[in-house]
Amino acid sequence: MKKTILLALTLLLSSALCAQNWDIDALHKVNSWDNGFVRNYNKVISKSEPYIAVGVPVAMALASWIKHDKELLKDAIYVGTSVAGAFVLTYGMKYLVDRERPYERWPDRVHPYSRESSPSFPSGHTATAFALATSLSIKYPKWYVIAPSAIWACSVGVSRMNEGVHYPSDVLAGAAIGAGCAVLNVYVNRWLNRWLFGR
Repeated sequence: MKKTILLALTLLLSSALCAQNWDIDALHKVNSWDNGFVRNYNKVISKSEPYIAVGVPVAMALASWIKHDKELLKDAIYVGTSVAGAFVLTYGMKYLVDRERPYERWPDRVHPYSRESSPSFPSGHTATAFALATSLSIKYPKWYVIAPSAIWACSVGVSRMNEGVHYPSDVLAGAAIGAGCAVLNVYVNRWLNRWLFGR
């Protein structure tokens, strides 16, 4: 029995160490992409995230108000609450997990091209980007909405690694949280729409 427990603990520890090695090795590779175009593209994409994630549902709400379009307003509320839900969930998890930023933990392997004050896990930028992309794709399932949304959301995740502020596991968790919030929010918004708009 003791040998079985010892073997299980050894396997668990070795798999955790391998996972950490994979995380930092992959981050080191992405962080070292130093082509001028790639570096500038990633910086712009990373900085665009809060403006696009907030701006799209706000623009949809304004357009619905101008056009007196109740269906567009419902879509704007769905997209906006998906992004907000992902934001709240990721920032709650950040302080619960309290993971060091990669440039703090591995200063010899990761160069920060920007710095953040919050903990690392999960990536909030990636979560809200995927919440926006997924909710838009659910509401408007056309290739010309899905493709640009997916490319932008994936670019946000990669840009956060290239900037040196997130591990791949932070980005993957953020993507799962963002997409998950958008999918779950379909059901939440059915109740919200009945409450706000009646039948």
